Amino acid sequence: MEFWGYVRENGKVGARNYVAVIPTVVCAAEAAQSICNSVSGCISFLHHQGCCQLPPDLERVTDTLIALGSSPNVGAVLLVSLGCEGTDVDRLMSTLAATGKPIDMVRIQEDGGISASIALGISKAKRLAALISTQRRQPVDISNVVMSIKCGGSDATSGMASNCVIGYVADKIVDAGGTVIFGETTEFIGAEHILARRAVNKQVGDRIFEIVNNMEARAKSLGCDMRKGQPTPGNIAGGLTTIEEKSLGAIMKSGSRPIQGVMEYTDMVTDHKGLWIKDTPGREPEILTGMACTGAQVMCFSTGRGAPQGFPSMPVLKICGNVNTYQKMEQDMDINAGVIITGESSIEQVGEYTFERLLSTLSGEMTKSEAIKYFNFIDIYTMGPVI
Repeated sequence: MEFWGYVRENGKVGARNYVAVIPTVVCAAEAAQSICNSVSGCISFLHHQGCCQLPPDLERVTDTLIALGSSPNVGAVLLVSLGCEGTDVDRLMSTLAATGKPIDMVRIQEDGGISASIALGISKAKRLAALISTQRRQPVDISNVVMSIKCGGSDATSGMASNCVIGYVADKIVDAGGTVIFGETTEFIGAEHILARRAVNKQVGDRIFEIVNNMEARAKSLGCDMRKGQPTPGNIAGGLTTIEEKSLGAIMKSGSRPIQGVMEYTDMVTDHKGLWIKDTPGREPEILTGMACTGAQVMCFSTGRGAPQGFPSMPVLKICGNVNTYQKMEQDMDINAGVIITGESSIEQVGEYTFERLLSTLSGEMTKSEAIKYFNFIDIYTMGPVI
């Protein structure tokens, strides 16, 4: 099995070929967006971080931006720096340059302020876009796929239909020699023992328990339980009454294959193969950022109530488990898995259709969120306060 992708200098394979315009701090976000809006083929990672944070979080922001710029879906990078941020701009620049991608930078405080920097950035982005425009897709084996998975806006149909479809696709990717990453540690709670039984060894199983315990401790540290935050009001209205109930449905999207290990939030896929966990929260902006950090070329996203958002560099294929939601939000949902609930199709049938759509997406077909450019203002999952 093959798809058509962009083979990068480091051997990674991309499903898209973007110029990433990356602000190194929130203060440069508007300038980066203005540059991005003016040049075809550009995307931007607009975030809130990069200043007045504790050192471990500033390091995490730097690592995240490096991982996003290293994505195989990114062909070139333009950094937009204010000049006095807390992120390590020199490390960001040198590490991304080492990937072999064309890279350039605008420095707002040195380049004449916002207006002059936007004009300079547009000129530099145009050059980068022209430089990578001659790159062409070529057939590559499906073992090069890195697929991330997520569920959001869940209801009672998610665990019975759309999550099951994603689990079916995840097993196919793993069996073909590819890589699948899943997360949402909050939504393992109450089902972590089931995941631990699938670990390849005791060390991995213990690590699964550890990240769940750490997430529970973080929630308890504020002196309250996580109800209303998890399950969300929307989850409860959709028929999910407890975090354990939600977790049992959520882990269905991981399929049935052995779990090879646990990745940290900013970790990138290097020689990883098979099924992996990434330690993340459940909220979309943070987890989508963390999953894009892996180098995933694509995400399969399950929803019941209707979560429409995508991500700038990583196509997000929406699989909807609720037929009523699909009918109301057909312009946002890519695949109707609700036909499993109505008995019109089986998990296997919708799974095979989703797998074919996945290959088409990897080969260049736009998802619905891509077509309308509906992307979040991304967030980076940090551990400490802004000070």
